[in-house]
Amino acid sequence: MSETTTTDLYEVTMALSYLRERMTEPATFSCFVRQLPPDRGFLVCAGVESVLSYLSRYRVSLDDARAFAEALGRPVRDLMPLVGTCFTGTVRAVPEGRVVLAGEPLLEVTAPLPEAQLVETCVLNHLSHQTMVASKCVRCVLAADGHAIVDFSLRRTHGTAAGLQVARLAALTGFAGTSNVATARALNFPAVGTMAHSYVEAFENEEAAFTAFARCHPGPVTLLVDTYDTVSGVAAAARVLRALDRADGSAVRLDSGDLKELSFRARAVLDAAGLPQVRIVASGGLDEFAVHDLVSAKAPIDVYAVGTRVGVSADAPYLDTAYKLVEYAGRPVMKLSSAKVTAPGCKQVFRRRGCADVIGLADEPPLPGSTPLLRTVLRGGARCTSPLPLEDARRQLAAEVAQLPATAREIRSPVPVQATVSGPLATLTGRVRRRIEREVRGPSRVERPGRVSG
Repeated sequence: MSETTTTDLYEVTMALSYLRERMTEPATFSCFVRQLPPDRGFLVCAGVESVLSYLSRYRVSLDDARAFAEALGRPVRDLMPLVGTCFTGTVRAVPEGRVVLAGEPLLEVTAPLPEAQLVETCVLNHLSHQTMVASKCVRCVLAADGHAIVDFSLRRTHGTAAGLQVARLAALTGFAGTSNVATARALNFPAVGTMAHSYVEAFENEEAAFTAFARCHPGPVTLLVDTYDTVSGVAAAARVLRALDRADGSAVRLDSGDLKELSFRARAVLDAAGLPQVRIVASGGLDEFAVHDLVSAKAPIDVYAVGTRVGVSADAPYLDTAYKLVEYAGRPVMKLSSAKVTAPGCKQVFRRRGCADVIGLADEPPLPGSTPLLRTVLRGGARCTSPLPLEDARRQLAAEVAQLPATAREIRSPVPVQATVSGPLATLTGRVRRRIEREVRGPSRVERPGRVSG
């Protein structure tokens, strides 16, 4: 399946019309999140690297034109104007792994109008999914309050490609490891894993299963203890680890039931057996809410394995992300639809301490005490910067999250940080609005919408 044809059909029909009308002047599209999902005080920008890889290799081939023609029920010759189209534009983007707020552009694409239009669908797909998951992951790290978090999501993500992205974002946001072997190997990130209940069931009893597993695998092992009765399983694991002298670095894993109560009972059994160094791993439907409750209850859990609910961001499975035209042929444009107003012009985000951000115009000088957040990362269709090494991005994200107001970092009912709009951007917005009212709709008929999005 071609990446180029993995798009919404209307991107193709609009691009064809632009070409017919010779509308190929530079256009700037801004991609932003209109509003944060519930229980989110901030977001983490992610997916930029995927977008840049996609744009760098974008090209419409003859086979793509044939596929478009078939979808439209038209002869291939009608689609030939698209053949050979590559992305030749510029991208300014927030570096991956930075905190972002509602209304702020995650990236802006400037390219000949047909090119900028054709890539919309995949740009939105990469940014929306990965920003959503990265934001969920970093909340898990916050909830764990210094305890290790590992990724167990691959088997239930929405496709294996999504699973690879989730594991990478886990590494970016501060997780300690992943069960995903491919990502662990690619990123030099710790691979982690235990055993399944089926493994235990295949043996006559738990003790035989644990013994066989420990004999097969040198070094520390993690034994799944809740196949039958959790407390009995912990006791069996303790006997095996003592008999084989394998306690150092090893762990037992709780995967069901009342994890708080069972963790206290498991700790008591292990301590009574003289194994205080054996850790407790908890899994089974966990996300930041459950982790926060267990940490708050001082449950003696050392490692939290999060999977399904984090890999699909179960409580907030989508972002209200938009990719909107803000300038064409040097003319600032905006949308006035009720509740979906956009601000015109190419933009910049000026970051101040604590993420007290100001959204301004791209050509404004930096505000005192601020740093421009969007950077030119692709020019002429080719990368012009190198991505920040993963470890550096991880440290930068941790430092930035730590600077957020405590109320924005709350797991339940956080208070979102709000960006403000600069004077020049507000002035331009008012001027473009008046022009549209005068030239297009007439001032008496225009709806009066609320807050302007970035």
